[in-house]
Amino acid sequence: MKIVKGRAGKMENIETIDSVCTYCGVGCDIAAHVDIKENKIKKIFAHPDGVVSQGKLCIKGKYGYEFVDADDRLKTPRIRKSFLEKNPAIHETVSAALVDFDETWYECDLEAATTACAMKLKEIQKNYGNKSVASIGGARTSCESSYLFQKFTRHTLHSPHVDNCARVCHSPSLKGMRATIGEGAATNPYNDIYNAEFMIVIGSNTTEAHPIIANRILDVARENDNLAVFDVREIKLHRFAKYKAIMPHEANLLILNMLAYVIIDEELYDESFIEDRTKGFGIFKEKILNDPYANPDYFKSVEGYEDLSKLVRKVAREYALKKSMIFWGLGITEHLDGSYAVMAITHLALMTGNIGKPGTGLMPLRGQNNVQGACDMGMLPYYDPDYQEPKEIGLMTPQLVDAMFDGKVKAILNMGEDLTHIHPNLNKVERAFEELELLFVQELFMTDVAKRADIVVGVKSAYEKTGVYVNAMRRLHLSQPLVQSDLPDDWEVMQILDNKMGGSANYKSSKEVWQEVQRVAYRRFSGADYHRLEKHRKRGLQWPVHTEDTPILHQLDFRTEDGYGRFVYHQYKLRGMVQEIINGKLNGYHLTTGRTLAHYNNAAQTKRSEKLNNRYAEDILLVSEADAADFTSEKVILKSAFGQTSPLRVKITDKIEPKTLFTTFHHANSRINALFGDAHDELIFTAAFKSIKVEVIKA
Repeated sequence: MKIVKGRAGKMENIETIDSVCTYCGVGCDIAAHVDIKENKIKKIFAHPDGVVSQGKLCIKGKYGYEFVDADDRLKTPRIRKSFLEKNPAIHETVSAALVDFDETWYECDLEAATTACAMKLKEIQKNYGNKSVASIGGARTSCESSYLFQKFTRHTLHSPHVDNCARVCHSPSLKGMRATIGEGAATNPYNDIYNAEFMIVIGSNTTEAHPIIANRILDVARENDNLAVFDVREIKLHRFAKYKAIMPHEANLLILNMLAYVIIDEELYDESFIEDRTKGFGIFKEKILNDPYANPDYFKSVEGYEDLSKLVRKVAREYALKKSMIFWGLGITEHLDGSYAVMAITHLALMTGNIGKPGTGLMPLRGQNNVQGACDMGMLPYYDPDYQEPKEIGLMTPQLVDAMFDGKVKAILNMGEDLTHIHPNLNKVERAFEELELLFVQELFMTDVAKRADIVVGVKSAYEKTGVYVNAMRRLHLSQPLVQSDLPDDWEVMQILDNKMGGSANYKSSKEVWQEVQRVAYRRFSGADYHRLEKHRKRGLQWPVHTEDTPILHQLDFRTEDGYGRFVYHQYKLRGMVQEIINGKLNGYHLTTGRTLAHYNNAAQTKRSEKLNNRYAEDILLVSEADAADFTSEKVILKSAFGQTSPLRVKITDKIEPKTLFTTFHHANSRINALFGDAHDELIFTAAFKSIKVEVIKA
């Protein structure tokens, strides 16, 4: 950090401090002007030589820091009064520390909050067994905190039940990529976009969700006219695309298998690459060519989408014959066949040799900076740190919700995941949480889940602590505090709990936690010590990091046991909108959801920035001009078999297809996720958020 001197003392007491943005998975390097006397962030920007940011930040990166000083920041732990009434022994033990706050809460110190939590955890595990406790969260905090969270749960509480918000975003990417190439992470750095001769974006509204990556895509597309975009509605990327593909809902796997069909049928595949580096192509080829849904001619019978029969062929040819990259987001993963669609994406790269070299590769656009890191740390029920096999496999979040109903899970420890906002089937989740005997939450604000907690502890934000974050391209950045805070870090709360539950955690700093991560997860992080990460704060390091880091994966071998890539074919299943069109019965409305640039997920941080919230103060329902006659009121309520939304403001647009609706989900009071039931990816339980049929009710 350095002192910045300005004219007439305007920059007096201002330091420039480098760190990392922890909103989306791009994970931009940032710098802040901080008034060290006021202990206040004055401005956030990016250095011109920032490797990830390229000197540019989106509006969240620039303006989304005001939450740090928000009046409603959670600074003092709280314990619910009704919880203490039900637990008189705990009440008596912590009574001296309690201060009346309001009708619902007492405030207390951290010692009392963790003592109350530990006492209840011991009682619950004594009555119901070790596995009656589960831990969820960790992707919004540092690797150090996520690592200690899963270690505490597995090794001190002896429960296998750990999970994070990857469950509702990119778990299918991890599953699909590991099944085919042995590693569930992006293969290339973002700057390889400049080396690509062709690009496909499918199921990603990149300009809104990952804008600094979109900058690179648009730079190249403008110059080379080499972009294909697939989505269920027209998005900004379509304006710059050579191939502008609008597809029906739930047709990802249909399209992807068609691309493979064309490459095989026209013999555009790379025979030598397939022979040298893959297994199972012969069987895959036979299945594709005999699949009635894989021939692009199928779209000739899908009214309104007939042009796709020709467009798919053109995209397949360019992809196969050029150095090509594929980018995807939650529009791929949040479906019944999300994992299979990811496998279908990797098949395209394996067939054409578009992997393991510059200008090629597979780019899952992760939702949050450090959702990759949380998974790397073992915050998943089926992986230990470094994706090793755990002693016991735990339950995934939707299974944990069912276990709450069954009385098998009685306590949830929650670290920064707004479970009762961002997860599906909200009515069911809320009822399940009522069955708990303990909900312990670590948060920055009284989010929806925090309001339901028994004990809430306020913790440091990313701008107030030191820690490692891993972005969507495997790049590690070491954050450092922009401002000072007396609040505990997440890992410090976990350490106190660990000691009170009989554990021996004794870390003096986040650096000591990370040093243990380097030993435990040495396959990825052995060479990524704090000193090196400090030295490369603007650049970061891409794992695996040993003597050097690794910008491009799979150059010689795939990260499977035998080093070969695999083809794992799955046929598209006719359903939903496509089936309705084929049967001549497209009726009702199919809703899809997504983000807007101004907000991040549950908007807990972004809505506290006036500049951001003024741009998008409520979730808006986008409706096709063709359907305007059905939407004559200013607001409507959407209803499904599982629940209904609050009234949503209607906006008529020409960017939406007939019978398709779109809305964001950022504001908890909209209750968008009440519409979605338990439908999920067949393999990995990620919710099918991207398409549901809804009834429209005038508000």
